[in-house]
Amino acid sequence: MSSPRWSAPVAHAPVDATVPLPGSKSMTNRALILAALAEAPTCITRPLHSRDTELMADALRALGSGIGEDAADWQVLPQRLAGPARVDVGLAGTVMRFLPPVAALASGEVSVDGDPRARERPMGPIIAALRALGAEIDDGGRDALPFTVRGSGSVAGGGVTIDASASSQLVSGLLLSAPRFDKGVEVRHEGPPVPSAPHLAMTVQMLRAAGAEVETRHDVWRVAPGPLRGGEVVIEPDLSNAAQFLGAALVTGGRVTVPDWPAETAQPGDALRGLLAAMGAEVTRGPDGLTVRGGDGFGGLDADLHEVGELTPVLAALAALAGSPSRLTGIAHLRGHETDRLAALVAEINGLGGDARELPDGLEIRPRPLRGGVFRTYDDHRMVMAAALLGLAVPGIEVENPGTVGKTLPNFTRQWASMLAPA
Repeated sequence: MSSPRWSAPVAHAPVDATVPLPGSKSMTNRALILAALAEAPTCITRPLHSRDTELMADALRALGSGIGEDAADWQVLPQRLAGPARVDVGLAGTVMRFLPPVAALASGEVSVDGDPRARERPMGPIIAALRALGAEIDDGGRDALPFTVRGSGSVAGGGVTIDASASSQLVSGLLLSAPRFDKGVEVRHEGPPVPSAPHLAMTVQMLRAAGAEVETRHDVWRVAPGPLRGGEVVIEPDLSNAAQFLGAALVTGGRVTVPDWPAETAQPGDALRGLLAAMGAEVTRGPDGLTVRGGDGFGGLDADLHEVGELTPVLAALAALAGSPSRLTGIAHLRGHETDRLAALVAEINGLGGDARELPDGLEIRPRPLRGGVFRTYDDHRMVMAAALLGLAVPGIEVENPGTVGKTLPNFTRQWASMLAPA
């Protein structure tokens, strides 16, 4: 259901704000899977509460997991997984790729479907992999949603080769459930490079923290069968959701601080430190968090974003406002995300008078004076964030369906307005 258009506010002065962020979606949904498969209860502290994470929690509840709330935290009590069940994955890549291996461990049928666009997203490799590992899946020959997993209560596991060049989630989905497979799993990737290596590192890190035995080498991941422990999992702030707030410091020549920025993290959003510095920002990390300061203008960016593709929409918006051209490459896989992000960014930037064009694996953006207009978001949360950043410098931008940002940051428009409010 669409929400009314949002008039993106213009910044009339440099921003000077501290912006706390909710928890990481990527960490929250991995923690929920591991907790549901653990042998003891788990407390997930400071999780993200958003459409994507609620979809994951509801999916696991449908399979029998006990997931309750204690204030803002989630308490997960492992239970026997069983169908029949119906699961809605929405448009969440983590749910559509992480949940089917869990469903294969359940006893009974689990029907899996999602939003219309979800039926177009790459699922063939994980369906084929699960079949090779011993699961029974009826997808009507589509290699896509909707499909039914006919679980027997166990999965044999073993070795499997897949092409995960469309999404690292195809590997992570298999690894997260692998400790519960009879033989564990060895996943071997064959094909173009797997995107978003930091997310795979996050999966491995969280598996090991839960007690799993994981070995990795180039394009091979091995997880041994064994128990997962419960306990407490503390979720870091979502660093990718910091992109537009930190970018506002560049656009307005101001200052934005994000508290609790971790000293070490597997989150792809940590790359913002180097990327924004390359555009001319002053970036420092201290006791108060990560602080970005802008000055009188900023330059374009020439960067390979293969590992951090989710940052592309905001970086493209910055590029459209920069003082020199930008070239963003390594991101052909974004054509299979919530929308075809490359085509969407070109259409919307050019619709405001900009000069953006698609490359075989990315975008080339040359700054031009922009004008107001409707910015379509294609049910993609990061398109809303890109539009908000453009709106700081371009009066009259009307953002279509801003409510889609609830996928990862439900209070975004309120936080955006708060950031711009005078101190």
